[in-house]
Amino acid sequence: MADVTGTTGTLVLAGTPIGDVADAPPRLAAELETADVVAAEDTRRLRRLTQALGIHTTGRVVSYFEGNESARTPELVEALMDGARVLLVTDAGMPSVSDPGYRLVAAAVEKDIKVTAVPGPSAVLTALALSGLPVDRFCFEGFLPRKAGERLGRLREVADERRTMVFFEAPHRLDDTLAAMAEVFGGDRRAAVCRELTKTYEEVKRGPLGDLAVWAAEGVRGEITVVVEGAAESAEELDAAELVRRVQVREEAGERRKEAIAAVAAAAGLPKRDVFDAVVAAKNAARTGPAEGKGLS
Repeated sequence: MADVTGTTGTLVLAGTPIGDVADAPPRLAAELETADVVAAEDTRRLRRLTQALGIHTTGRVVSYFEGNESARTPELVEALMDGARVLLVTDAGMPSVSDPGYRLVAAAVEKDIKVTAVPGPSAVLTALALSGLPVDRFCFEGFLPRKAGERLGRLREVADERRTMVFFEAPHRLDDTLAAMAEVFGGDRRAAVCRELTKTYEEVKRGPLGDLAVWAAEGVRGEITVVVEGAAESAEELDAAELVRRVQVREEAGERRKEAIAAVAAAAGLPKRDVFDAVVAAKNAARTGPAEGKGLS
């Protein structure tokens, strides 16, 4: 749709359900019905989605997938420059996250075209929340390389990563990937395999990487997201003051001191006694510090 005022259009990135269609954000239906152009990773899946939502698209529908992303991006940018509202949807989840979209967003930003989003379901955040692993800091690593040597190399690059890590993986490669993770990260490293999230046969399998690798060797089906605990800090990197600070943070958040000490010790890979002694020493120092400062015995 050409715009005679010379105003550029808007690129809308729309999240789509990762399983249950009922999870579709309310704005998605309205955007699908009114967009001038709908760029879809798979036009057949788009048709099934609109049927499930009970709506019809009125704009032009074009395919936009890995194979034609580079060639079609200029065409969509031209439509945006002409004032069109272009809606980008992928098969599941948010565009650009291990799906087509980055090239179009980058091209739109370069042309100073407005880019907005319809927030929607995300396999990354859903798996992270369900994993039972720390969620305060995490990183997304996407799909690992298919070749065994390259996969091991990538895993070694993140072996010391402290943040919880989230990976995507194909079901037929899951057993090899978990075995490689157990080799590089250690078989005792905690992880969670999230399968078919929000779908009928949803399953979250939690445990040490070694155990999960044995489980996956029997065969696993469905769409897979793997969440892996970050590396523990070495004791040498944690002085007494840092241990005390971490206990205090947990106490301020409402934990009892005993529980806070146990949690900090477990995260640091230290005996609880070491953390307890550090807390007691800090408490005693706080009591005697002012007197020592006045020269009193």
